[in-house]
Amino acid sequence: MSVHFPPVVQSHPNHLLAQLPADAFTSIKLHAATVSMKQGETIYEAGDEVEYVYFPHNGMVSLLAVMKNGKAIETATIGREGAVGAMAGLGLYMSMVRAVVQLSMTATRITAARFRHAVADSKVLELACVRYNEVLLSQARITAACNALHQVDARFCRWLLQSADRAESKTVPLTQELLSEMLGVRRTSVTEVAGKLQSEGVISFSRGVIQILDRAALEAHSCECYQSLLDQSATLGRQTAA
Repeated sequence: MSVHFPPVVQSHPNHLLAQLPADAFTSIKLHAATVSMKQGETIYEAGDEVEYVYFPHNGMVSLLAVMKNGKAIETATIGREGAVGAMAGLGLYMSMVRAVVQLSMTATRITAARFRHAVADSKVLELACVRYNEVLLSQARITAACNALHQVDARFCRWLLQSADRAESKTVPLTQELLSEMLGVRRTSVTEVAGKLQSEGVISFSRGVIQILDRAALEAHSCECYQSLLDQSATLGRQTAA
């Protein structure tokens, strides 16, 4: 199915909001606020009611599947191309995942109730929610395969590349504890991988900050999933514009 959106008419750091027609954009803007959120802040826990929808201007949010024993692993990430909790606009009132701020961000925030009203009044906004949910499902499929089939060192590199893209910087504030949780591995495994990459001159790692020194080498160490995520995102973008 091809979804026809109007050309970008808004000036906004969030790409999803920027592509909306003026009436849909205004219906959100009038009832929204700009908030800042710190790294490590939890937006929702799995099972929580979705009270707010967030449209990041920068930074990154991780979506994690949480097991009964409390362990969690990342299934998808959200940056300024999308929204956190957008399916609340279509009546999904409960979060199925834990949403955590992994890179500090500023975001446009609107209550889920107000967002549902905006979606009900705009077919374009409704289709944007459906389309972006497909983006997240695509991410989750690739990430699930990556977690099952690829070694931790390749997954580490893939995750770091994704984070650097979100941060739009070669320097990314990431602790080994955070990385171990996102990858679903022991902290010692992350320490070993980071140490190896540092000794090869690919990255430097100090005091919770990773600096990418050789991006080409990092991409070479990464698994195919990093490029697969980029390719699928581009494909969905072309389908939307068709």
